[in-house]
Amino acid sequence: MAHDFQSDEIVCVLIKGQPLIGRLVSFKGNKAILTFGGHRRDQEVPLRDLVPCGHLSDSRHRSALPTPEQVQTIFLSSRVCAEAWWLLAGDATDEVLPTLSLTDLTELLVGLPDLTALAAVWSWVNGPQTWFRLRRDRTLQARPLQEIRQQRLQQRRERLQQERDNHQLALLNSPVTLTEQRRGLLDPAWSNRLDQLLELHHDPVVNLGEEPALGLLRLLGLPPDRRALKNWLVARDLLDPHQPSSLRGSAWSGPFAEGGPETVELLLARAGDICAGDDTRVDLTAQRVYTLDDAATREIDDGLALEPGEGGPWVWVHIADPARLIEPDSPLDLEARRRATSLYLADGVLPMLPLELATDVLSLRAGQRCPALSVGVLLDDNGAVVDSRCQRSWVQPRYRLTYEDGDELIELAPPGDEDLAQLSLLLKRRFHWRQRRGAINFDRQEGRFRRGGKGPELQVVDPSPARVMVSEAMLLMGAVVAEIGRREGLALPYRSQPPAELPTEQELAEIPEGPARDAAVKRCLSRGLQGTKPMPHFSLGLDAYVQATSPIRRYSDLLAHRQLIAWMEQQPVLEEPQLRELLDELEDPLRQSIQIGREDQRHWQQVWLEKHREQQWSVQFLRWLRPQDRLALAHVPDLAMDLVGHADGAEPSPGQLLTMAVVHVNPDEGELKLRFQ
Repeated sequence: MAHDFQSDEIVCVLIKGQPLIGRLVSFKGNKAILTFGGHRRDQEVPLRDLVPCGHLSDSRHRSALPTPEQVQTIFLSSRVCAEAWWLLAGDATDEVLPTLSLTDLTELLVGLPDLTALAAVWSWVNGPQTWFRLRRDRTLQARPLQEIRQQRLQQRRERLQQERDNHQLALLNSPVTLTEQRRGLLDPAWSNRLDQLLELHHDPVVNLGEEPALGLLRLLGLPPDRRALKNWLVARDLLDPHQPSSLRGSAWSGPFAEGGPETVELLLARAGDICAGDDTRVDLTAQRVYTLDDAATREIDDGLALEPGEGGPWVWVHIADPARLIEPDSPLDLEARRRATSLYLADGVLPMLPLELATDVLSLRAGQRCPALSVGVLLDDNGAVVDSRCQRSWVQPRYRLTYEDGDELIELAPPGDEDLAQLSLLLKRRFHWRQRRGAINFDRQEGRFRRGGKGPELQVVDPSPARVMVSEAMLLMGAVVAEIGRREGLALPYRSQPPAELPTEQELAEIPEGPARDAAVKRCLSRGLQGTKPMPHFSLGLDAYVQATSPIRRYSDLLAHRQLIAWMEQQPVLEEPQLRELLDELEDPLRQSIQIGREDQRHWQQVWLEKHREQQWSVQFLRWLRPQDRLALAHVPDLAMDLVGHADGAEPSPGQLLTMAVVHVNPDEGELKLRFQ
């Protein structure tokens, strides 16, 4: 039955979840104007939301409305509340449970009710109590015993859950990092919340001030601020602040999805067995094979040797043979195909193949008998190929050298160990042969940042004699393999480059020799292409070229090896459509690897410049990128790299010396602004 409210009546109401009593002052359509005790303003409330209090004596009805502080002085003991419920419902059935007004309940719990007691009981009714409920007809009713038991069970469950949540929060908010062992103490729900936090951080589109992100942040006591979220994740080792954002979710972001530890152990054990094709390998273990790499390199996939022969010395290029152990379409092969390449970042390598294999039985290890795919080449006095051989082999590298070691041996040519010096001369002859055919060489230092213990470290790579020798040897093998493919009609992953119209000699003569002139030439070159048919490579000066020297690190090189091996052993080879399909699969991960690598270097470049932001550098202006915005490209000799910035002042010419200053840098936001003047 609807209640007929009157002016000056005391009523109960819930306003934004807060139980209050107020006095009805007036009506405004289907709303009532209520006044409250304390400093709360009068408020319009829909009549349907009002709850009548029941009969009050006139003196208590006219008394002042209580303030919140006065209401809090009244305490309702659980014993009194239980006794009141038992008195009303102890002997009643669920069908005939009694109802009463708020005033009646207040008299039962407190005695003669005044407005303060009335407000206290109304607040208690709307709290976590289990004894009474508010009915739709706005009266109060004692709850059935079964419902009380269910509510108490639910409250107990909620209390236990809150205790568990508090324990989880204590783990998360402790000042130490969240190690894997400590993260294992989190229950699945909280571990999932951590994953959600990482998703929030990596998704710049999500508004942290809206649900559900806001609720998750509030649960952890975090403000809706991206920097605060990042700092929280970093402090707990849940986020590496230097990890490229594009790495997340890529093929390299987690452990090997296929070919796990069991596969690795199986292949390590199988390496000592006789495998298919081993009986046809040529024994070249008597050769003095050198491997040359950076000191930190662990995947050793190429070696060089010199062998006397009729007509002159032969240059041998030996490449590791992972195809011996890794079968096509095996789990490990599928994983390598998914990754397409090893990804080299400032803090290390994310390999295409498990390092336990790549650095062990798949590598050319010094002092070990290793399977290889070997190419021997006889050059004439001009550097052209006179004769060549390609075969599977056994080799035993004698020396594991760094490039610095190789430079010394090339320079000193000690008696009894002149092979590297002679190899260097032969491959220089080959280099000049390519130059005469139009090859373009950019022979200058290259800078790269590495992650050190105290931050980024600048590594400048010089085009030393050993590096030039190894690079030329790899190109020589690529040319020989491409010639085999052309001659035999063999589908291979050929690399090509369309011809380019270069600046004239007169135009180049007007640009100072060095980075500026190189930039003018680079600007004219087209991007390299990959296909299944031999085509010329313009900047290498080769009629055809195949990358086949890094099968541990590049899947396309592994495909080239398999095609060569099948051809040598007179087995079926992949036809062009099949090879093209496999190469197409590699395009996306290869594109991703380039993006991730650039982002990684760009970040560490910014971190390094932030530490040296007060310094100024001498730079060479190379060219305009956007003249209308004064955006220019300049070479920084001290860093051995090209950087983009804004050029102020007069119009600079290519090769002109300018000064570079850091205007603004924020590695966290990926921001860098440089000024050339």
